[in-house]
This record gives sequence, structure tokens and C-alpha cells, in this order.
Amino acid sequence: MRIRKPDMNKIRVTWLVLLLVFTGNIWAAQTVRVGVLQFGTVNWEMDVIQRHGLDQANGIELQVVPLSSKNAVSVALQGDAVDVIVSDWLWVNRQRAMGRDYRFFPYSLTVGGLYVRPDSDIDTLNDLRGIKLGIAGGPVDKSWLLLQAYARQQGIDLRERVEPTFAAPPLLNRLMLGGDLPAVLNFWHYGARLEAGGMRPLVDVVEMLAGLGIDEPVPMLGWVFSEAWAAENTQALTGFIEASYAAKRLLGQSDTEWETIRPLTRAEDDATLALLRDGYRRGLPRALEGNGQAVAGRVFEILRREGGERLVGTATTLLPGTFWHGADSAELSRRDAAR
Repeated sequence: MRIRKPDMNKIRVTWLVLLLVFTGNIWAAQTVRVGVLQFGTVNWEMDVIQRHGLDQANGIELQVVPLSSKNAVSVALQGDAVDVIVSDWLWVNRQRAMGRDYRFFPYSLTVGGLYVRPDSDIDTLNDLRGIKLGIAGGPVDKSWLLLQAYARQQGIDLRERVEPTFAAPPLLNRLMLGGDLPAVLNFWHYGARLEAGGMRPLVDVVEMLAGLGIDEPVPMLGWVFSEAWAAENTQALTGFIEASYAAKRLLGQSDTEWETIRPLTRAEDDATLALLRDGYRRGLPRALEGNGQAVAGRVFEILRREGGERLVGTATTLLPGTFWHGADSAELSRRDAAR
């Protein structure tokens, strides 16, 4: 009876397959679930990440979870239905003051500004007298509070001078473009549409902050996540932030990318798309000192004075740990600029 010799080639192939399966399981990309507003601007960046494979290049698999409202986004994070959302550090700080463990990492510097109709004869804040002022975000909206503080530096009490009209951003745009409101304080991407429709920008948040003695870039919006999740998934979180900043670099440099994402922006024409592009680029988190916590702490003091407990909750200062220090946004920005 002849005994067959083992086929060494088959053995090698079998071991190679087993090795690939084993190592593949070890190094499988970890899924990062990102909660976004269904038609929000964050989707632009998410699309760039997925189309260019920036998530896989950074060792993760991006899962975008569309949600219907800002409240639904924060509830999804609190209910562990998503891992990361975009919010502001005021919300994070307020949550931390209540014993919750959320952290913040810079996403954008852009917030919004004040726009006036070209036929309104409003050229300065001093001209805002006895008018209805449309305001997005409610009575403790950050832009509204900063505008009040900025005006007070000029001896103007806006609460006594204007009639605040709070409404949803799209409605405010319709009312202004239709001639029902002479001035509107709205978020930056709605402001871009107003400007494309012939409305005049009067002052934006950057100018307000400069008038209040804050010239450094302030990261107003950021990626928000649980501290416990970040500790258990540091590599995945770092990979996600690397992918996010790589997408920012592409959107910051390539006009072709903006043509590709045009359907997501819902830009009605080329002028609107150009204004959305330029507004996004102004908000890229560049030139931050560290991750921006020090300058954010100064802004917190202004907002606390203006908005009180209704805005900041029980917090009396920007708490340690509000900003995540696991990555350096300034270094990410420098690295992208050098490419």
C-alpha cells in the first residue's frame, strides 16, 4: 500500500488562507456611527469621506445615521444609538456639569451673522431701531447673545431697540426675501442663501468677537462623543478625526469637490454654491492654539453673562475635560496644508 506524500503546496495555501482570515479579523476596520441632521451641512463632509475611502484609509468604517432634528441627534448620542455627533461646547459643558461624560473636538469656526435688506436703510447697528429682527435659534442663541454684547460695547441696547422675532431658519429666509423682515440673524449657510438673493451682510460672529476683544479663532462647533467611548476606542476616534480633517482639506482646496456635492448643498444656482463653498472654507478650524479650549473659555464668560443659567445650566466656567486632547487640531491643519 502506497502512502501519499502530503501536498506541500496545498498545505502552504491552506495556512496562508487561515493567516489572512485570522489577521483580517484582527485588523478589521471598526465602525464609527455618526449621527447627522438629514439635510445638514455635515453630510457634505461625510460624502467626501466615503467617496474617497478616507474612512478605510484611516482604519475605520464610517456609518452615517440620518436623523430628523437637532434634538433627535443629541438624543441618539445619549441613547448610544450613535457614537459621534456635531454640537457646540456649551452643550457639552452643560452636560458635564450634570455629571455626564461628553467631550468636544473642533469641527468648524463658522456660526452665522446679521443680514439686512438692501432697501432697509440699515447701515450700522445704530439703525436697528423699532424694527422686527428675525433671529434663528431662540432667545439664548449664541449669535443673538454675542450680538447684544457687541452692540452694548457701542452703547446700544438691542433688547430695548428691536422687536425680536424668533423662527426657524428657513422661515426667516422666506420672510426676509419676501420683504416681511428688514433684518435677520441666521446661521451661516442660510446667510449664504440670503446673500445670493441680494441681502447685505452687516456683521458676522467673527466681527462680534473681535469687537469684544477676542481676535483668535474660536471653534464654535465640534465633534462630540462620550469620554468612555473615546477611552475604549481611541484608535477609531483618532482615525475618524483624521478622515474628517482630510475631507476638510479636499473641500478647502478643490472646487471640483463642490460640483460633486452640489446636490447635497441644494444650491439653487452657481452664486449660492460659491457662497456656501466660501463660507465653509472660512470656517475651517485653522490657526487654533492647541484645540481652542483657552479662547473658548473666554467666550464662555461672555455668553454666561448674557444668557445666564438658561444657557449654561449650572456651570460657572468652561470645565476641564470639555475639550478632548487626544488629537491636535492645529497639527492636523498644518499637516493638511503641507500636502
